[in-house]
Amino acid sequence: MTKHKDTKKESVEAAVEAVEEVVEQVAEQEAEAISAEEESDESANLSLQVAEWQDKYMRLSAEFDNYRKRTLREKMSLIESASEDVIKSILPVIDDMQRAEEANSKSEDITAIKEGVSLIYKKLYGILGQKGLTEIEAVGLPLDTDVHEAIARFPVEEEEKKGRIIDVGEKGYKLKDKVIRFSKVIVGE
Repeated sequence: MTKHKDTKKESVEAAVEAVEEVVEQVAEQEAEAISAEEESDESANLSLQVAEWQDKYMRLSAEFDNYRKRTLREKMSLIESASEDVIKSILPVIDDMQRAEEANSKSEDITAIKEGVSLIYKKLYGILGQKGLTEIEAVGLPLDTDVHEAIARFPVEEEEKKGRIIDVGEKGYKLKDKVIRFSKVIVGE
């Protein structure tokens, strides 16, 4: 009987070992399934994050494009309104010029014509001065290539005039601090 018990015991032990192996295999398969599921969840989370960032990028890109277009429209509007403002301020000078032209055709008084033209010039220069236009000083100053353009050199006898501007061919102007036309000058040599 002991033999029989030993064989039964061995077969029970073998069965227990077989069951334990099966349980271990099932546990490993479950762990692999859980790991695969976790990887799938992580992959799904990453996919969601990628989609979210892509959406944010697209919205930001569209928002920036709209901002760029809006500022461009505003700039164009500002430029148009600025030129409109200058033109409106010059219209009275144009009216004065028309009246002067009519008066000149009827008048023989040269002094009155000269005074009229002088008043119109002063009015126009005053309006442009209000808009920020200033004349660039030149005569007697040393040549400054930031605001002057030398068109000729002329020999001079006086030592203090050498290297200095002795005459202006065309006046230069600044609008606020920006040179809009360089003074064309003659420099003493």
